[in-house]
Amino acid sequence: MTSQQTETRTATFAGGCFWCLEADLDKLPGIVSVVSGYSGGSEPQPTYEQVSTGETGHYEAVQVVFDPAVTSYRQLLDALLRHIDPTDPDGQFADRGSQYRTAIFYHDAAQHEQAEAAIAELEATGPFKRPVVTEVLPYTGFTRAEDYHQDFARTHAPRYRNYRSLSGRDQFLKRFWSKPVEPAAASGQGGDWRTFHRPDEETLRQRLSPRQYAVTRQNDTEPPFANEYWENKDEGLYVDVVSGEPLFSSRDKFDSGTGWPSFTRPLVPENIVERDDRSLFSHRTEVRSRHGDSHLGHVFPDGPEPTGLRYCLNSAALRFIPKDELENAGYGEWREAVTKPS
Repeated sequence: MTSQQTETRTATFAGGCFWCLEADLDKLPGIVSVVSGYSGGSEPQPTYEQVSTGETGHYEAVQVVFDPAVTSYRQLLDALLRHIDPTDPDGQFADRGSQYRTAIFYHDAAQHEQAEAAIAELEATGPFKRPVVTEVLPYTGFTRAEDYHQDFARTHAPRYRNYRSLSGRDQFLKRFWSKPVEPAAASGQGGDWRTFHRPDEETLRQRLSPRQYAVTRQNDTEPPFANEYWENKDEGLYVDVVSGEPLFSSRDKFDSGTGWPSFTRPLVPENIVERDDRSLFSHRTEVRSRHGDSHLGHVFPDGPEPTGLRYCLNSAALRFIPKDELENAGYGEWREAVTKPS
């Protein structure tokens, strides 16, 4: 989370169990707060007991306050749609009932337009055979849920982990968003990273260099000050060396003095997966790519503004595409995102 120092925006989403959605969205950069509550129903001050009957018309929802200079509303939408089952009209995973349906509650015309566009894109390019049924609805209000529901993943960690593991949510997400593919980057061929399937280990071992394989597949760390991109200052896009999925922009790169390429934030947060790492007798946060499942490095809370984060990465896990080559490489949509402000 980040401090509320700049102008913020508010988003409201329903995605089934609000414990899970709150925990997932709170991991994104630029998030000021995520609050669990209820939206969309007729009862003016509903309680959990009332909403859980399914008779008030409310959805379990979360309200997100975010810094749009760090994470855009569209990035929030993309993250939401990749953390739910948008094709289920009757609930989410193990939770059944109208209160667990999915919805995007837009606060203004711009959010409405972006929400409809995100749904349309998911329909056109997503991995689902069933139609997307997540509703796009006008925001009419939000009631904060009882205190014991707030930050539930942290305050009730054992119960939360047990519920989440049994709910089927993570199994669904892994099935649809972490499918193994022919690597566009590792094979030298173009391709759509959104439909990437990671090949077997032997194929990757043959296609990657020894260092690339050791870093991405065996969680190795390359030496500082002796890697390809630690002092690269050119404008361009950093993508996963295995899947080709876009990860970081040169605009967010800074000299951390560590000898590894460092960034203040990911360009596409939904392509980043963070995991607890308790190896080497310490507690760190590992960073991996979502589609390639490549070990990238670690993130530390000692970076500069605006995020205060330092994504410390291995060059061997990355492929750099210069700004002038983005169009030919199939990444033309990211040209503005890597261009330094004039």
